[in-house]
Amino acid sequence: MRLTTKGRFAVTAMIDLAMRQHSGPVTLAAISQRQNISLSYLEQLFGKLRRHELVDSVRGPGGGYSLARLARNITVADIIFAVDEPLDATSCGGKHDCTSGRDGKSGKCMTHELWTTLNRKMVDYLDSVSLQDLVDQQRLRQLQEASKAAQGSSTVRMERGAGDIVATVPAVAADATV
Repeated sequence: MRLTTKGRFAVTAMIDLAMRQHSGPVTLAAISQRQNISLSYLEQLFGKLRRHELVDSVRGPGGGYSLARLARNITVADIIFAVDEPLDATSCGGKHDCTSGRDGKSGKCMTHELWTTLNRKMVDYLDSVSLQDLVDQQRLRQLQEASKAAQGSSTVRMERGAGDIVATVPAVAADATV
């Protein structure tokens, strides 16, 4: 059982779209470039997302895609199921005919209930994570990275030699003699 690139790319593209739609429709070409996903693949995925009413499209100059619902009302499960991503850990595809004995009888394998329960838990989890949750996580990560970058450019690391104390001081105080 694996989540294929179809599901991963669909979720990634939807996060990108949700983060940028405040300035108008977002083009698939822009998402393709930022996320390194084939444009033709995105077109296929967004066709499915549009049919499942997760995105709206605007044609013409200045056109592109926007979310059809608020990001907090779209779950990861919605996105994955919209692009036909199978999430099934059973070997029978949930059909209850996991085994065929030598006698020709079919039935459930011994671990069928285990995998069925795992399927339910996966869907419950993915249904509990909203697109807005992922956007918020991404924005927080970007803020943390920007903060680290700003700290790195506004501090000077001063070292004297082996065994000496290493001090990191704000760039303004870097002129001071240590």
